[in-house]
Amino acid sequence: MKIKHNLFLLTVILITSLTAKTTWAELMFIDLTHEIPTFEPILNNIDSTKPKPDLSKPIDHSTPIAGFYQQAILFPADDWATSEGYFSSRAILIEEHNGTSFNSTNHYINNEVSLEPKSIPNTNRKAAHQLTTEQLSGKIVFIDVSNRVKMELAKNSGKPSPDTSITDFSDSSRATVRASDIAQVSDQIEDGVWVVARVGWDQFYFSDTEDWDSSEYVNGLNHPGFTSEAIDKLINIMDPKGVKISGIAADSFSTDSGEGAKGFDDNWGNAWPAHIRLYQRDILIVENLANLTELARVTNKNDDCYLMVGALKHVGGTGGPARVMATCEVNDISSDTRKHKFRKEHRKRKNNDHSSVNM
Repeated sequence: MKIKHNLFLLTVILITSLTAKTTWAELMFIDLTHEIPTFEPILNNIDSTKPKPDLSKPIDHSTPIAGFYQQAILFPADDWATSEGYFSSRAILIEEHNGTSFNSTNHYINNEVSLEPKSIPNTNRKAAHQLTTEQLSGKIVFIDVSNRVKMELAKNSGKPSPDTSITDFSDSSRATVRASDIAQVSDQIEDGVWVVARVGWDQFYFSDTEDWDSSEYVNGLNHPGFTSEAIDKLINIMDPKGVKISGIAADSFSTDSGEGAKGFDDNWGNAWPAHIRLYQRDILIVENLANLTELARVTNKNDDCYLMVGALKHVGGTGGPARVMATCEVNDISSDTRKHKFRKEHRKRKNNDHSSVNM
């Protein structure tokens, strides 16, 4: 079982740390999650059946993000006094698929045309509360196409353009995740792994607008991601092996490429290949990752990393905001280096905590 394997791994790391004289193995935790911007509600909003966010009243440094639904609302605090102070608690209204988020397999309902033989029927797809810890964690198979994306962006001074004649992130472009990228990691495609793609797109996440047409992150659905051929290749590797990965994830808008999301016409024809083909195989999707640059630095050293998706367990949910982390076993660290790094990280966290308190 993967749970036993992970416990064994942690035990080995602990024993190594206690007994090694000159080298250490340590766990590194990398937060792959974007902040969720929040806004005050519009008061006395009689024109709507549900509260709306007031974009002119952000909470703290919040700015709008482009997504499929409205911005998150943070309601005024409800204070509960005691003799020595008071508790403060706030309510939040947030759409399931907002920001860094996970998708349950019930997020898409296939029709008869898109339902494949031997696939899981729509009625048997898992909701958020039915996902297992084994599905929500797993060894990372890392794919990095960010250099190719960077080269394409350089054609327009580092800025994305919705016009593919200026910056081309279509499925025929090299500046996205192609079948050849999946083929290069075919030997790592095993039961329970997470295929994580770094496209370098999280730099455009906070574009200060929720408008798809002006957001650099959405970029008129001209953005990199898993192309249709990449999903086909992934399935063509899994099926003969008789294995099933836990999920795919990327630092992009929908994990599907922009062209894949848009499809061939205004009716989303043949669109969303990752969503349409993977959910019916009980494979999850995580969208809008952050900080994959940090993960790349570790995986380039051939250290093993595992993905952990902190998923809401709400009954009947089709997904939800997630705190996603990577846990990496960093090997061959000298005791002096480890102590120096620990002190440095400790000082950094202490300073960050102090800054947060005084904001």
